[in-house]
Amino acid sequence: MADNDDKTEEPTGKRLADAKKKGQIPRSRELNTFVMLIASASMFLIQGGKIGKGLIAGMQAQFQLSREVIFDPVSPIVFFKQAMIDGLLLLAPFFALMVFVAIITPISMGGWVFSWEAIAFKPSKMNPITGIGRMFAVKGLVELFKALLKILLVFAVAVALYKSFIGELLGLGAEPLDQSVSHALNIIGMCFLVLSASLILIAMIDVPYQLWEHTKNLKMSKQEIKDENKESEGSPETKGRQRRAQMEMSQRRMMSEVPNADVIVTNPNHYAVALKYDQNSNSAPKLVAKGVDLIAAHIRNTAIGADVPLVASPPLARALYYSTEIDSEIPEGLYLAVAQILAYVYQLKAAQKNDWRVPLPPADINVPDEFKRD
Repeated sequence: MADNDDKTEEPTGKRLADAKKKGQIPRSRELNTFVMLIASASMFLIQGGKIGKGLIAGMQAQFQLSREVIFDPVSPIVFFKQAMIDGLLLLAPFFALMVFVAIITPISMGGWVFSWEAIAFKPSKMNPITGIGRMFAVKGLVELFKALLKILLVFAVAVALYKSFIGELLGLGAEPLDQSVSHALNIIGMCFLVLSASLILIAMIDVPYQLWEHTKNLKMSKQEIKDENKESEGSPETKGRQRRAQMEMSQRRMMSEVPNADVIVTNPNHYAVALKYDQNSNSAPKLVAKGVDLIAAHIRNTAIGADVPLVASPPLARALYYSTEIDSEIPEGLYLAVAQILAYVYQLKAAQKNDWRVPLPPADINVPDEFKRD
């Protein structure tokens, strides 16, 4: 296993995907706290007056019950139930906003993921020695720094808000009840918003740190990247064996077509090209096998055993070898040269069949300059 000092390479896509499956994604609790506090403070400022008036109206209705209702064993329960429903309806938009923000904020940073592995019980987490080690690790020190910074920041902002609103708070007692409650809620909402906004400094520190730490924990050594490539693509030895097996299969398939060829054009020793032509079709002659040196010798031997004629034409053999792939039709520029070879083959077969004089191989086969190879 590589040491952390050796992990200098950025994590691969596979490493990131595997980490996400395990629930290892960047998360910032400070960002979640900041956004939820800002959202709740904004909602409180927008709906605070309405909520306050609704609560006052509810209390006034509950404290103005008639004597008959008070002494009725059922009526107080009905009124209390209605008061609970009215209160929940007043606070429902606030609760809905909090749930929405609590879901969206983490997704915006690390995406949505659910992993059983992340929530599974791990005995190692209960080890007190490991826990003490985490407390004094870099992450523990960062958390301590953030906690102290939050305390100092909130305390400083709270002192500043106290000095700013102390006069208004002391004057609330002289205002009418409705106005006093609405004013008090407005002050509370404003203080809540300013205190929440001050936490943006903590979030600005925590978010980059969490992203950096997440990438740092997933960094890989060069050996790990090599091992991953071997695992995903196969080792060079395995790939070499696969290539050799594929080549052998291809050669066997190619050699099985040699006995069905019409002619073998040779170099005569280094190159061998097998051609097949279907006279009943409109297609051009097709190259069914080709090779050099040992493979060429194998093609020639197979052709001799199958009574397939061999015609020596070095320029044409080289031209066909380099210009045409196996199971492909010959290029148009070689039609005339190949036609001369096939015409000779047909004459040779007719002579052998009818016991005629064996014709001489064509000596003036012309290969276009663009197909010539040395």
